[in-house]
Amino acid sequence: MRPAGDGFVAIDLLGRELTGEVDWLTAEETLDATGIGYLADRFELRQPDGSWIRVRIAEVSADRIVVKHDDFGAIGMPQVFVTLGFPIPETLRVLVPGSPNDTNPFG
Repeated sequence: MRPAGDGFVAIDLLGRELTGEVDWLTAEETLDATGIGYLADRFELRQPDGSWIRVRIAEVSADRIVVKHDDFGAIGMPQVFVTLGFPIPETLRVLVPGSPNDTNPFG
């Protein structure tokens, strides 16, 4: 949470604002209800050429977000990590349902 005016703004671990200015209890309840399950969501990372690749969040801290190419749990695949700034940059988004990355190439 961060102070805002006479209240607080609830912010998730990716740095996204979940509320506008609210009282402490509302901000706390919003964070409790949100939990951290969203960190297990599927994400897409925009590449320099404009294409999107499927990634998973590997680490989150107050100064960076680390994602890894989603290997769908395949053993022996190279693990490729990308370090991003904090808060979540525009180049990282929740996977859009129905996008080309919303399928498992391994079946």
